[in-house]
Amino acid sequence: MRALAVEDDPRIAEQLRQALTMAGFAVDVAHDGEEGEFLGSTETYDVVVLDLGLPKKDGLSVLESWRRAGRTVPVLILTARDDWSEKVRGFRAGADDYVVKPFRMEEVVVRCRSLVRRAAGHATSELTCGALTLDTQLAIITFNGLPLKLTAFETRMLAYLIHHAERPITRTELSEHLYERDTDRDFNSIEVIIGRLRRKIGRDMIETIRGQGYRLSAGGGETR
Repeated sequence: MRALAVEDDPRIAEQLRQALTMAGFAVDVAHDGEEGEFLGSTETYDVVVLDLGLPKKDGLSVLESWRRAGRTVPVLILTARDDWSEKVRGFRAGADDYVVKPFRMEEVVVRCRSLVRRAAGHATSELTCGALTLDTQLAIITFNGLPLKLTAFETRMLAYLIHHAERPITRTELSEHLYERDTDRDFNSIEVIIGRLRRKIGRDMIETIRGQGYRLSAGGGETR
């Protein structure tokens, strides 16, 4: 999963980056509205944490610009303003959730995970695909009831596949949702990670569909 944090306060921005990274997100950070608007318009994110009081361009204007352009990424607004009219303006601009400063980072993480889950069409916090279960709030993946031993990147990839189970996922889509902006996106590395996951959950659960990519399937099947 990939997140964008748009926050001008360096301390809060770093705290957001650390908290979301620890929660399993690949995180990009923007420190003003113009940079945030550009990244949100040109990169692919699963969730955005957006401050309203930004330099160069305020958060509401940034959000309105994204929505006019058809960008549907879930957006969690952060603001020091607690006036109800500001919240209404935020929701009317297209916000999906709202947190008022000061806030706990744990709350931001929980709300971001919920937004990602809902955007993928899941109503509950526990997602299953065959013998796999993902607790989206704790970011724990189990197989046949036992926790899987996974690296951070393996967890990120498998969580994305579980969110979108039974749907073919191209290598390009995986790379767009798993890497930070300045990280080299190597398709060969994705192949290696897929191979590792297959050894841990069984080869048949992750199908390779020629010309379409990979599909996590509860029933498994022959690769083709």
